Amino acid sequence: MTGATVCLSYDFDAVSTWLWSYDSWEMPTRHSRGVFGAEVAAPRLLDLHDEHDIPATWFIPGHTIDSFEEICGEVWDRGYDIQHHGWSHTGPATFESKEDEQADIERGIESIQDVTGREPTGYRSPAWDFSQHTLDILQELGFEWDSSKMASDFRPHYVYGNWSAPEDGPYDRGEPTDLVELPVSWQRDDWPPLTFTWSRPHRMGYASEDSIFQRWYDQFDWMYDHVDDGVFILTMHPQVIGQAHRLQRLEQLIQHMQTKDDVQFEEMDTVAQNFDG
Repeated sequence: MTGATVCLSYDFDAVSTWLWSYDSWEMPTRHSRGVFGAEVAAPRLLDLHDEHDIPATWFIPGHTIDSFEEICGEVWDRGYDIQHHGWSHTGPATFESKEDEQADIERGIESIQDVTGREPTGYRSPAWDFSQHTLDILQELGFEWDSSKMASDFRPHYVYGNWSAPEDGPYDRGEPTDLVELPVSWQRDDWPPLTFTWSRPHRMGYASEDSIFQRWYDQFDWMYDHVDDGVFILTMHPQVIGQAHRLQRLEQLIQHMQTKDDVQFEEMDTVAQNFDG
């Protein structure tokens, strides 16, 4: 096979995920897990990337930027890209109106501008879902790419719009837009298998870490052997992957990838900009 690209990405949710995704407003112990991600784990990950001189894409909710300004500024100042992940880390499908959803996205843009001095080009849904309005909002606000969908595993493509899924008829995927999709997968995400919470409906965590990291090795190796110019996107969360024992495993995975010929690590924005369909 010819070439392979690796994109290491971090959803830097910090406390926001516990407030909006799990309704844990009055549960400071859960908040502290997000604080760990901001104050302990994120610096560790920055040091790891500095040591290996490899890029990363950080999807940061505006709430995290406004709450932990110093470390978010450090992400940018140390040369790592920051892209959009909502302001409040609210799933798009749960907003009551298009206006509410758009206001949250616009607020997130403003927070990113405060750190980077420029508008983000990429968006990742806090819940990896879209409402009926999300695509229109992203296009209206000038986003160039998305990383929330799963119609492919290792090949970027264009997001499709105007789909239909009638109860009594066949599915119609719609037509491609000019918004580039950099596909994600729950199989390449650390949160579901490695994060535990008592909240329903998600009682996750305590999966075998050996099996999770082996899954990532296996997927990368399969892509490398079978997909020309494949793009391997790994989604991680500082408060999860930044636990001390997991940092060593992540470093070993990076070193494994570096042993392969013709493998490059890239920011996701670079991949999107180079995509030609």
